[in-house]
Amino acid sequence: MMKKLQLSIIGILTLAFSYSQAQDKESDTAWKIKGDVSLMFSQSSFTNWASGGDNSLTVNGYFNFYAGYIKGKSKWENMLALAYGQTKTGGLGVRKNEDKIDFSSIYGFKAADKWFYSANFNFKTQFAEGYNYHDGDPALGKEKISNFMAPGYTSIGLGIEYRPHDYLSFYLSPVTARWIFVNDQELADKGAFGVEPAKYSLYDSLGKPVFSSKYQDGKMVKQEFGAYFRFLFVKEIVKNVNFSTKLELYSDYLDNPQNVDVNWDNTLDLKVNSWITAKVGVQVVYDDNTPITDKNGNIGPRTQVKELLSIGLSYNFSNNTK
Repeated sequence: MMKKLQLSIIGILTLAFSYSQAQDKESDTAWKIKGDVSLMFSQSSFTNWASGGDNSLTVNGYFNFYAGYIKGKSKWENMLALAYGQTKTGGLGVRKNEDKIDFSSIYGFKAADKWFYSANFNFKTQFAEGYNYHDGDPALGKEKISNFMAPGYTSIGLGIEYRPHDYLSFYLSPVTARWIFVNDQELADKGAFGVEPAKYSLYDSLGKPVFSSKYQDGKMVKQEFGAYFRFLFVKEIVKNVNFSTKLELYSDYLDNPQNVDVNWDNTLDLKVNSWITAKVGVQVVYDDNTPITDKNGNIGPRTQVKELLSIGLSYNFSNNTK
């Protein structure tokens, strides 16, 4: 099923790309379409290196697509970001290091100069399974901690957007419904990502459930209702250097509203020439529904940080002839 899904997504994006390239340059359209495809690499190799080190090779693929319709008082913008990558390090084998499906659609109706009444839809998940490998204790093996639609996030909200420039947006929705999906029964039974865990009638001497005594499956969906804020900035800050940052904040009115979920994604693209690009990325995440075990065995929500530095091939497309 996963392969079929990936092929379907690739097919849809290919059609969208073909359509954008086939646009008549003389035509008058309210649609603005643009995007980029990139394949990035990073590598390290050691031979007789006195201080030691593990050889590694990382390959990441990215696809970003934007389709916006602006005419009269109406504005409809759609953004899709896909990413997937793997790393091979020494004798540890191949492991996933990047995995993202992020789609958002926002419709706005002009309320005043630079202000829009807006409705927002957002969907987030990943392509493949993710694991905790317990490298400190190989006897534990690897533990599955995520999967496609586990988690999956869908949100719908109404609010207002302030758009002082094409490259800058502030959006606030005080009424946003969000659903967290854990479409993997093994993870749902553990109560992953905040869903209600399975119920058991027997527990061992360490307080762990006896799986054969399960009498109720873990819930696969958790519904939230709260406030959502998004800050978006995408601009070529100097020639051949593009910077994008997206900050998302969410507070659930129904469960610890003071614990605000944070997703802050930053990317710097440095264009060497028309085909070669260097990419620097930093993502910071805090999710109160995602407990993480630290090196001392303590379990709880923590600030997650991911960094990226790579170079590779990139292709940009657009129907904008200006």
